[in-house]
Amino acid sequence: MNEKETSKLGFWSIVLLAINSIIGSGIFLTPGSVVQQAGSKALIVYFIAAIFASILAISFAAAAKYVTKSGAAYAYSKAAFGNNVGFYMGILRYFSASVAWGVMAVGVIKSTISIFGGNPNETMSVTIGFLILMAVITIINLFGQKVVKYVMNLATIGKLAALVLIIIAGVVLLIVSGASSNLSQVDQITQNGQKIVPTLTTTGFVMAIVSAFYAFTGFESVASGSDDMKNPAKNLPRAIPLAIIVIAIIYIGVVAVAMMLDPKALMTTKQVVAIAAIFKNEILRDVILVGALVSMFGINVASSFNAPRILEAMARENQFSKALTKRTKNNFPIRTFFISVLLAILIPMAFEYNMVNLITLSAMVRFLGFIVVPLAVIQFYRGKTAEPVLNAPKNVWTDVFIPILSIILVLFLLVEYNWKAQFGVANAQGQVIGINWYAVAMMIFGFILLPLIMFIISRKDRKDSNYRKRLLSLLA
Repeated sequence: MNEKETSKLGFWSIVLLAINSIIGSGIFLTPGSVVQQAGSKALIVYFIAAIFASILAISFAAAAKYVTKSGAAYAYSKAAFGNNVGFYMGILRYFSASVAWGVMAVGVIKSTISIFGGNPNETMSVTIGFLILMAVITIINLFGQKVVKYVMNLATIGKLAALVLIIIAGVVLLIVSGASSNLSQVDQITQNGQKIVPTLTTTGFVMAIVSAFYAFTGFESVASGSDDMKNPAKNLPRAIPLAIIVIAIIYIGVVAVAMMLDPKALMTTKQVVAIAAIFKNEILRDVILVGALVSMFGINVASSFNAPRILEAMARENQFSKALTKRTKNNFPIRTFFISVLLAILIPMAFEYNMVNLITLSAMVRFLGFIVVPLAVIQFYRGKTAEPVLNAPKNVWTDVFIPILSIILVLFLLVEYNWKAQFGVANAQGQVIGINWYAVAMMIFGFILLPLIMFIISRKDRKDSNYRKRLLSLLA
């Protein structure tokens, strides 16, 4: 077996990559907001979100057995629907992945600054930390896939250890204190004489599910680097659902412990790492804070692995210059990486590190992919594809029923989603009083302008390539 093959990710490394790609800052930073929205129903919300994620993950896993090329949603949509749909999905997914990488890098820096008592909204401090972090991630990638694999595996083990510690320590404290009765009283907790948890409505319940669901996203990017994995057709469909199951058990365990131990602290804390607020012991808090930083660093490394390979996959399919497929002796996609890291740095800077506007675009692109990929799987099953696919074993449940169910669930979430709040500017009372033009502009740029610009560049590359081929044939 050659060195290139041995450096590829095996089954358990793919599982760890999937866990690393999904578990980021969400479970450390945001469970308080989910509990505040859903109250005592928060565990049900996380369970439903896990089911939604599992159903969607099965669709992506089903696609992976038919198409093993890198690019994930790009590769699947191109194989099913042709060059134009594939190109559009590829650009959207690549842009979203690069922006999400930048957003998560900013999140690491802001959290680190806050943890050490600094001002996370001080632009110069954030910028310096941001650039240092991106430089460190670049150096890690320059050493090649082996080093990236080891860093991702260690980061994944580190964050899982921190989360398991939360569960174990929480259970021990619950046994000692007998505080389990808090779970049924979450809806009645007050602050300044007002109930913290509002009366639960259908819209509120759906928004809570969407908030919890975001903590499970990331599985859709795992197959972006399938060319760098061993036997992806066999390993991806097994690894992604297994990762979702592991994560669901951990998430529900962490939130259950937090709700029973100190739900008021979880919902009202001003700490950046909200989950740490449930513990009074400083050593435990410090370990959890370190785990949160390791988690966020790990997902940055995973993003730096996934994003460049989407653009590289498009170049391999002749939709961009073949020059973008160049790799170093360490098998590192150097050109697409530096384009991606530049995009991941410049976009957050241009929007002054406004996380809400940047996350909006990334989320919307994901939902589009959650519709297109299940449709592609159905096409693979029917044998009605624009390009040849692998002769994989067909299954009506995973290739037709689950994809249809996935589309219905995504459409339901989109219909019930609070779009007014997402694209509005709210006052101190939470009332929408205007339009968030930054968010609107970001959507127009990401969904219309950028694909148009990249299409023009792609067409020019193809024309230049055809011209060179004709010239060489004449000279020959």
